[in-house]
Amino acid sequence: MTTAAKPLRSVLYMPASNLKALEKARTLPADAVILDLEDAVAPEAKEVARAQAVDAIRQGGFGRRTVVLRVNGLDTPWGSEDLQAAAAAGPDAILVPKVNGAVDVAAYDSAISSAPDHTRLWAMIETCRSIFALESIAQASKTSRMNVWVMGTNDLAKEMRCRQTPGREPFHGPLSLAVAAARLYGLTILDGVYNDIENEAGLEAVCEQGVDFGFDGKTLIHPKQIDICNRVFSPSEADVAWSRAVIEAFKLPENQGKGAIRVEGRMAELLHLAQAQRLVAVAEAIAAAEAT
Repeated sequence: MTTAAKPLRSVLYMPASNLKALEKARTLPADAVILDLEDAVAPEAKEVARAQAVDAIRQGGFGRRTVVLRVNGLDTPWGSEDLQAAAAAGPDAILVPKVNGAVDVAAYDSAISSAPDHTRLWAMIETCRSIFALESIAQASKTSRMNVWVMGTNDLAKEMRCRQTPGREPFHGPLSLAVAAARLYGLTILDGVYNDIENEAGLEAVCEQGVDFGFDGKTLIHPKQIDICNRVFSPSEADVAWSRAVIEAFKLPENQGKGAIRVEGRMAELLHLAQAQRLVAVAEAIAAAEAT
């Protein structure tokens, strides 16, 4: 599978300053791990964390997991060296913080120009300014390595001064607009983290909401959140069965050239065929990944 086709249902942040966490990241059932040099690392541990993350990436052993290195911003004392080290290490992706516009995408893309071709650029959408520049940021994917957005809802809540309610009502506008902009330019987009680690029911509800919004997966802060996230962001058996039925029905000679047909008592249009093909592709990609 290409990087773009690999499942990203569960994407777990792991502090790069913690060697045990880096080792554990190789064994967890997450689709991706983010080795974090930014929020999870204290200033005095930044340089050690960078060295440990680079060593972990070069050693490999992460199996099917997408390996991402989150760096500090270019406006920090560590950002430039983080980006140089990340480019040399060549992870699957480099995640950059607080992208406010297309100019930021271009600056980060330039800073990792020496990275291997397979290394992609992921961007955090986590500021008020970014919400009002979503389309221009997304459009920058056409001239850069950027192919994934990650919502930073904690930082966004801080800037908005809003409450993080169980239903995330203050975020409904920003989240849906971000998904729409991402889809406009073919980007993968991941939902923000859920902070209440012990609240499994709350996590499941927020994951279900993320699916409703159209997110491809969710970022996580603890390994115990992975299984729920993987389950909710995977197509259900019933949805896969229905999608396969739609695909097969449109293949029948009597349905050639039709824009709408009847499948198992339900109407299916060509738009439903496209949705069915995508859902089956996602299900097959998950099955292939989990088989490795």
